[in-house]
Amino acid sequence: MYKKLITSLAFLLIGVQLISQTNWPYDFIKGSIEVKIDPFKEEIRGKVRYKLTALDHLDSLYLDARDMELNTVRLNGKEVAYKYDGKKIVVGKSLGRGKRYRLEISYRTQPAQAVYFLGWQDSIPRNEQVWTQGQGKYTSNWVPAPDDMNEKIIIDLAISFDKGYEVIANGRLRNARTARSQKIWKYKMDRPMSSYLLAFAIGDYVSSTSSSRSGIPIFLYSYRKDHQKSEPTYRYSEEIFNFLESEIGVPYPWQNYKQVPVRDFLYAGMENTGLTIYSDGYVVDSTAFRDLNYVNVNAHELAHQWFGNMVTETDAGQHWLHEGLATYYAYLSEKQIFGEDYFYWKLWDTAQQLKQQDARGQGEALTDPKAGSLTFYEKGAWAALMLNEAVGKEIFRKSIREFLEEYAFNNATLSQFFTVFEEQCRCSLEDFRKTWFDSATFPYKQAEDHLRKKSPSVGSFLKLQQELMVRPETNEDIVQEYWNDIDDPELKGRIIKGYSTSLSEHFLKNVAREDLLKVNQAVAVSLPSVTPEMQTTFESFLETPSYITRENALYKLWISFPDKRKQYLNATSGVFGLPNRSFRLTWLLLSLLTPDYGTPETKANWEKELRGYTANYNGFEVRQTAFVVIHDVLGLNDQNLKDLAQACVHHVWQFRNFARNLMEELLRDEVYRHRVQGMLSELGQKERVYLNKSLGS
Repeated sequence: MYKKLITSLAFLLIGVQLISQTNWPYDFIKGSIEVKIDPFKEEIRGKVRYKLTALDHLDSLYLDARDMELNTVRLNGKEVAYKYDGKKIVVGKSLGRGKRYRLEISYRTQPAQAVYFLGWQDSIPRNEQVWTQGQGKYTSNWVPAPDDMNEKIIIDLAISFDKGYEVIANGRLRNARTARSQKIWKYKMDRPMSSYLLAFAIGDYVSSTSSSRSGIPIFLYSYRKDHQKSEPTYRYSEEIFNFLESEIGVPYPWQNYKQVPVRDFLYAGMENTGLTIYSDGYVVDSTAFRDLNYVNVNAHELAHQWFGNMVTETDAGQHWLHEGLATYYAYLSEKQIFGEDYFYWKLWDTAQQLKQQDARGQGEALTDPKAGSLTFYEKGAWAALMLNEAVGKEIFRKSIREFLEEYAFNNATLSQFFTVFEEQCRCSLEDFRKTWFDSATFPYKQAEDHLRKKSPSVGSFLKLQQELMVRPETNEDIVQEYWNDIDDPELKGRIIKGYSTSLSEHFLKNVAREDLLKVNQAVAVSLPSVTPEMQTTFESFLETPSYITRENALYKLWISFPDKRKQYLNATSGVFGLPNRSFRLTWLLLSLLTPDYGTPETKANWEKELRGYTANYNGFEVRQTAFVVIHDVLGLNDQNLKDLAQACVHHVWQFRNFARNLMEELLRDEVYRHRVQGMLSELGQKERVYLNKSLGS
């Protein structure tokens, strides 16, 4: 009894000790995962087999696994005793240093996060999706896995699902076998990857296929219903791929590259190994491409295949190695596609944001593991740019290549990164590192001087700003002096946006005739209303190839010229606009508010369509705009309230916070409060739990 007690206590203590360690005492070499997914139950049944080596003499083995029902745990083919606390599996078995083991676990789970099931409970055909987001330490919500980015594994993934859908995952599709209504897709990786980058996406997809100049297969997925938007959505994808391979100087490190849009994604995109999953808010037509496009996100996530996936940070304090470099190379890609003016204006904008962050006393060092996105992404891109300037382009490129090759399929730190650079430049980068990485202050003066030197457009803007402050002439006279010598439409647009209130309508009419998208957009957005003198100009904007310009023109014309409202609405009746449907929502509202426009039946259909945009089968960006429009003008009906209750427990935190704030506002109104109380029994459990708490029940 005493011996058993001592053994049990030792087992538990070892488990606690191991759990507290940051470096894994094992090397997971190979993982074979088989999962069967039931989207209606939101359930995954699976089996995982790992081959691993013990790096030391150990008394136990552990693995992350969250909220799972474990069926069997085997080591080297034999069932073993284990402890499980809902977070980690601890196997009480001695392991010998350098020896290899086979760990097998079969399980069942209904993931609380990391796997998202959309569209399976509604009646909308072919809008169903399942997709993953495991960044950080979340993959263990759907498969037992080491939640440590320092552990890299070669993974095979087999997924069993309804054969009527497409299943996309990391790696090469080895085969897909159909058995009755089910199909098993088997994907295989050739090189080791971090488990947080394991991913899949399932839905009604079609794909187009191409290849890079180096022969890497590229698969671009679209919703079947949106296949005609594939070209504008993925425009320049091959150019980006070829540019990054050339610019980075290291071949793309994985077997192929896939990109898949999903609804209600948590971020703009996620760089899973060889498989970028991104928000379908970037699925656009050719007109929308001018206002909003996927190019930057496309390039950013692809750059991560080297910076983050091929070489991975050791901890959050090294996060610049992922986000700073990916942002920098994405900007270089845009420079290649859209030109230098575009590139430098983007840097100008981020420099202003970082300057304002410092002014608020919120500056952060790039070595701060708790720094925010603005720091890691934008200050990080600036740091990479200025490092290039400090060491020279050739040494920078050679150093990047040496760094990636030395730490390929492994982990690295900032110190190791700088060691490589200092060896190549044969110089000390200590002062540079202190200024750009260790300091919480953004070196704005250096950034502005760089832009002034490199960009004639930014230099002209800074000079113009100075002259507008000190010269006695009117703003318009000074702007007019500059205008005809400016070749950059972006600069012209920024001048209009910044100084429209001090420019005459005669001047604005004339510049609008130049038919420059950025200028017309700035005029449409900046003017608060439309006078008779600007009426013709704004009417011409209704036909311009920019949804932002057209929407602003429609709204302001509708407000300013009541007698022509029907004409303006007729001219824009078939336009839906950007993926957030802002144009369509505006049009529907204006149509409902226009007397004698449409029959009563037509108006009823318009209102039904408008209110329908709050439903959960729409993207959260669409729903949020619809909630605002309906609440402000029409008031929420019972179905809108039910949709809002569902939004209060949505998985996208920004949308969830918006919905909760709106719900709290409504619950202060006794009428709304009574209506919400009356519909509780018709809501799901999560919604009821949240609302009962909000109602004080």
